[in-house]
Parts: sequence; structure tokens; C-alpha cells
Amino acid sequence: MKNFHLIDFNLLMVTAIVLGRRFIGSIVKEASQRGKVSLFRSILLFLTRFTVLTATGWSLCRSLIHLFRTYSFLNLLFLCYPFGMYIPFLQLNCDFRKTNLFSHMASMGPREAVSGLARSRDYLLTLRETWKQHTRQLYGPDAMPTHACCLSPSLIRSEVEFLKMDFNWRMKEVLVSSMLSAYYVAFVPVWFVKNTHYYDKRWSCELFLLVSISTSVILMQHLLPASYCDLLHKAAAHLGCWQKVDPALCSNVLQHPWTEECMWPQGVLVKHSKNVYKAVGHYNVAIPSDVSHFRFHFFFSKPLRILNILLLLEGAVIVYQLYSLMSSEKWYQTISLALILFSNYYAFFKLLRDRLVLGKAYSYSASPQRDLDHRFS
Repeated sequence: MKNFHLIDFNLLMVTAIVLGRRFIGSIVKEASQRGKVSLFRSILLFLTRFTVLTATGWSLCRSLIHLFRTYSFLNLLFLCYPFGMYIPFLQLNCDFRKTNLFSHMASMGPREAVSGLARSRDYLLTLRETWKQHTRQLYGPDAMPTHACCLSPSLIRSEVEFLKMDFNWRMKEVLVSSMLSAYYVAFVPVWFVKNTHYYDKRWSCELFLLVSISTSVILMQHLLPASYCDLLHKAAAHLGCWQKVDPALCSNVLQHPWTEECMWPQGVLVKHSKNVYKAVGHYNVAIPSDVSHFRFHFFFSKPLRILNILLLLEGAVIVYQLYSLMSSEKWYQTISLALILFSNYYAFFKLLRDRLVLGKAYSYSASPQRDLDHRFS
């Protein structure tokens, strides 16, 4: 029996607006472009912007009013819960050290007579600034960092630190957005189900995992494009890597004291922090005892490693979804799996295309280097 009448369309409308907020924002942003345009185009852009904003605002207000009248405050709290957790998870440490917003809020003592209105204003101000900084860093015109092929070891390490921070930020965005999508798709409808109705707990958990993994892969494909992976690969090649060796096995080999202003060639042995390290990369300026430098070189020394991981993960998800689709007997599972599979097919196609093209490109670029090394050996 297809119980379509049990679907709360007001809750469905709020969920659709929350999940499609970036798409709506991109339409409004595109329709708000400034410049010399014709009168007809300016009127068309104004009508588009007015229609989208009016329809979205009216639908959201109408649905929220109906939800406030129908459900309890606890249910509505769970509906807005992810946005309350946005600031603690996505605050920009470096930017807010400059603005001192969080330091100001953290320095408030219990004896300070701060009204509830002032606190709410501070929270809203912090939320607005966090959103602006977050959007500008990830989606602004200067979102993609650049690589400088410098010869200064200190500048190379500074560049790697910046790229590590930028990469961690992109991974935070992937994690938060995927969890947010899975939360509203799989958890919120279950929470708003009446006690007299039955719901499939196993399917809700399975849907949560499928949506979170699929969204993570799609977002990583968007936030980690081929140019960005190539940039990380170049930085890792300049950074180099060190391998810890047993001092007893190399006691008769010359060991240099490690200095931070020297660029070490491959195969040299250095002493650092009472340990002996061997240079692994062609050029090595990394700190031997720094584990983060080792992790950075491990993940990005091979330019196709991220693409291979995403391809394997997406392929495994597609195989599991095909198996679930063939074994499913309920209409809602079939519809959900078909929709998720459609998006995963497109993501898998783009990943496979990038993998084949970049694999050929990197193999051609590596061939002259191998010939040169063989000629000098």
C-alpha cells in the first residue's frame, strides 16, 4: 500500500529549501549581477530574483507556521539543531583571531550583567561573520590557492602549512554538508513521524549512510578539483619526506646535522632530535620529526591518490546500491535508491573521466624524467 497521504508536505518543503539553499542562492546571485545590460535583460533578472525570493520566502514561512501549530517545541528544536552546531564546528580560527569575536565571547565572565538580547545579538553577529568568512574562503573568487615554485625552505614550509589549513577546511565543509544532508533526509522525517505509525529503522540508518557517503564524494569532487590536487602534489614534491632509520645500521655513513635553511637531496642522512633520518624525496625541506609533514607528503606525493580513493569509494557505493535495488520490494526504497544512483552515476563518470585523462597526462610527463634519469645513470 502506497501511503502518500502520510507525507507531511510542509516538512518536505522546509527540508527541500534547506537542502537546496545553495542552488537558490546561486540563482539569486546570478540574477543580481551588476554591469551594463539591456533593459529587457535587467527586467528579466529582476523578475527572476523577485520570483525566486518571493516563492522561497512564502513557502518557507507558510510551512514553518504550519509546523509551529502542529508539532511540539522539541520537534522544532531538532529541526533547527544543525544550524546551532554550525559555529562551534566551522569557526575560522585564523580569521577570528583578527576579528576577536570568539575571544570576546569567551572572555565574558559569569558576573557580567549581559542581557539576553545582547547575547543573542552577539550570537547572530558571530553566525553572520562565520558564514561570510566561510563562504568567501570556499566559494569566493579567491577560493583556489596558488602555488609558488620558490627555493626557500622556510617559504615552502609556510606554503604547506597554508595548504594544510585550506585542505582541512575543505574536509570540514564536506563532513558538515554531508551530515547535514543525511540528517534532513534520513533523521528528520523519522523524528516527525507520529507514534501510531510504523517506520523502518533499518532503512533509515541505511539511507543515512548512503546519503552521507554519496554527498561526501560529490562534494569532494567539487572542492578538490584536478587543479587543486595538482597544486597539492607540487607542494608535496617540494616539501619532500624523511624516513627514520636505525643509527646502528648507518654508523659508518656520513650523517649531517639537520638545518632548517638547507634543501637536502635524496638519500642523504641527517641527525635531528637524537634520531637519524634518510631523505626520501628528490628535494627535502620538511622537518624530520614533524608527523604532519610526513602525512602531507604521503597523501599528495602521488597526484592520483585522491582520485583513486574516490573512485573506489564511489564504485563500492554504486555496487551496494545496485544490490539493494535488486533486492528491495518496497516502493519508497526503490525511489530513494534510484535517485541516489542517478547522482552517483554522474559523479562516477566525472571521476573516471578525470582519472583517465590525468593518468595519461602524468604518465607522459613522467616519461621524459625517467629517460633523463636513465641517461645519467
